[in-house]
Amino acid sequence: MLQASKQWKWIACPKRNRLLVDLNQEMQLCTPYKLRQLTDSVLQYSEFSLEDAAFYQQVYQYLDSFNLWQPAEICQIALNATAAKYHLKPVLAKSWFFDTYTGSEPSVEAIIKLQSRQQCGEFLIIEHNKDASLCICLSEHFQLDENLSLNQFEVIKVLNNRVHPIYTQAQSSITA
Repeated sequence: MLQASKQWKWIACPKRNRLLVDLNQEMQLCTPYKLRQLTDSVLQYSEFSLEDAAFYQQVYQYLDSFNLWQPAEICQIALNATAAKYHLKPVLAKSWFFDTYTGSEPSVEAIIKLQSRQQCGEFLIIEHNKDASLCICLSEHFQLDENLSLNQFEVIKVLNNRVHPIYTQAQSSITA
């Protein structure tokens, strides 16, 4: 696992028009987040804060428990989730792209499924309140409708009645 360090910092890169995470002199991660999407605070204070580090660690450990991703992939997901949670401007819910969840088993995990008219995809909830959840797309590409799509790690906010659990009790009892 790549441990968070006090040397890590956020870089608003005008050349790429993206937020970067500088992990050391030889390694930077380019997020999909454009400069216009960022809060002023990340543009003024570039330190990777204790709050950033704690959330990164929490997401990393949570994802690692599933045994679905390689450590480098988990690191990339956790860093993008941290950037989105703490450094993006608020977004409005765009729930109309997604089918309402009508099942009886609510999601109890942060990894969820969203179903558009075009496809079904996996998302990670990075911020949850009683009405809506902010999610990042874990799929490489997710088609919202005929014209709009999300790329991996882009964010979308949805009403909680659109959140489908990845696994339901019935599915897990079949495989057990």
